[in-house]
Amino acid sequence: MKFTAMKKTVALAGAAAMLVSVAACGGSSNTGSSSTGSSSDKKIELTVWSWDSTLPRTVEGFEKANPNIKVKVTNAGTNKDEYNALSNAIEGGSGAPDIAQIEYYALPEYVIRGYLENLSNYGASDFSDFYTPGTWASVNINDGVYALPMDSGPMAWFYNKEVFDKAGVDATQVKTWDQFYEAAKKIKAAGSYITSDSGDAGFFDSMTWLAGAKPFSTSKDGKTVSIDLTGDSKVKEFTDFWQKMIDEGLIDTKTVGWTDDWNKGLDDGSIASLLTGAWMPYNLLSGAPNGEGKWRIAQMPTADSSETNSENGGSSLAVIKSDDKDKVAAAYKFMEYACHNAEGIKTRVDGGAFPADNDTLKSSDFLGMTALTDSDGKAHEYFGGQKFNEELAKAAANVSTGYQFLPIEVYARGKFGDFVGDAYTGKGKLADGIAAWQKDLKSYAEGQGYTVK
Repeated sequence: MKFTAMKKTVALAGAAAMLVSVAACGGSSNTGSSSTGSSSDKKIELTVWSWDSTLPRTVEGFEKANPNIKVKVTNAGTNKDEYNALSNAIEGGSGAPDIAQIEYYALPEYVIRGYLENLSNYGASDFSDFYTPGTWASVNINDGVYALPMDSGPMAWFYNKEVFDKAGVDATQVKTWDQFYEAAKKIKAAGSYITSDSGDAGFFDSMTWLAGAKPFSTSKDGKTVSIDLTGDSKVKEFTDFWQKMIDEGLIDTKTVGWTDDWNKGLDDGSIASLLTGAWMPYNLLSGAPNGEGKWRIAQMPTADSSETNSENGGSSLAVIKSDDKDKVAAAYKFMEYACHNAEGIKTRVDGGAFPADNDTLKSSDFLGMTALTDSDGKAHEYFGGQKFNEELAKAAANVSTGYQFLPIEVYARGKFGDFVGDAYTGKGKLADGIAAWQKDLKSYAEGQGYTVK
């Protein structure tokens, strides 16, 4: 179903607050050479929109192997800025890139609108065993493959062991949300918050996914959307838990993520842990340098202690639909190099990226890492000698599939704070905010031409 004629102005406002400059796509022993290429050796220039800092590192190796294809990577802005520009360019009929970095949560929107090439036609459907279940499920939409995973963000629990030891809490023994609540009280008594959340839509999605919720779905024909936040018992389970944490002042609801104050809290231990994506290590190294040696990583506590997980963040590379099939083939060739070819993947992982593929997550070199290397080449045992990738790889393996994002997810995340924000300041309740958010999403989806259940 194509929506271009229905709404020329697409409200692509807001996106996940949790964003990282070093995303990843993993490592592999696969050569990644595509059987489908350009139909000639004519010179082709590709434009790629991406905010990821590791992707440009792959250009030199790709161009060396493919001298007829030149690649220009442009930072068109992060998440909502890129999405606004991308939608305007596609709908305006000019200025769109050949390849765009699109986060997993935003991908369904571009697929439903008919903006992306189905990469199954170029052999991508053969990669099902190559990527982790969570990332592969995210790029498979309506029986097609519309992007290649370039990184992943399985949730993990990053904690300041020094603060936890002071409070008498062993994070490795905290398996349930009830135990997390009890730990939060001890952390608060020791002078810190167990974590922070000022109202982040991406975090809400990840935590309800972790709980087993499935509040959203879209029919295969892209015409009907189901939105059931208020009726999903697992959404309620997380909402009730988090409301209790807020009511008792056990989480920092004032400090906004990714601000200087937030980094300061992580640096001095006043924010003692984070429930976030596996891409976090290098951000801790740069944002909270005084935490070196103090932090550790554990698996996510869950509602019932089950070993399940969800994703928080993560991006893909997609080819924008075009009538120039030589260019599309060349674009796919570059994407395959960056996200499936062993050399391209290693280049990105060495730059600090977190992988989306199984081979890297199983490799001894990756699993054996105990240090992070900064831009000056200096090694830092930030996690106290822990083989931190072992925990993160386990987190990736535990990600459940089946959770769906809305085809209006970018809009949805942008509006989350408008309706739920009061709950974080004590002026409202999460349940009421979620109900109001659902009502707005239903109205917006209908205005975009969807039938809403």
